[in-house]
Amino acid sequence: MRLASADGGGGGGQGDDKDLAHSGGPWSKAAAAAGELRISTSEALGKMAAAHEGVGAGTAGFEATAALATVRTSWEKRLGAVRDECGSLRPELLTVARDIGEVDEQNRVSFSRLIMKQEPKP
Repeated sequence: MRLASADGGGGGGQGDDKDLAHSGGPWSKAAAAAGELRISTSEALGKMAAAHEGVGAGTAGFEATAALATVRTSWEKRLGAVRDECGSLRPELLTVARDIGEVDEQNRVSFSRLIMKQEPKP
């Protein structure tokens, strides 16, 4: 982050609002992605459970069945952890987006007042 006009004369900035602004956009997008990932991992877990229905009954005693159960359990733990992490991360990211947006607005107002005080009176 850099402050345009810090020296009172433009300071290398273009004088536009982009020099000090933080945008909530990236944080909001990350929150949306976390929400979507939580949903897709939940759906994947459901599809995986449906795909494995009845497998144990028809293949009891095969080594591959035991290996498949081990792999399935491992993936269920991993996907469950991703789902849960994304579920807890989403509201945190939304909070950051909101907080940064509020800070940006406070800064805009403060700098607007400062600029008004520095403008020479005719």
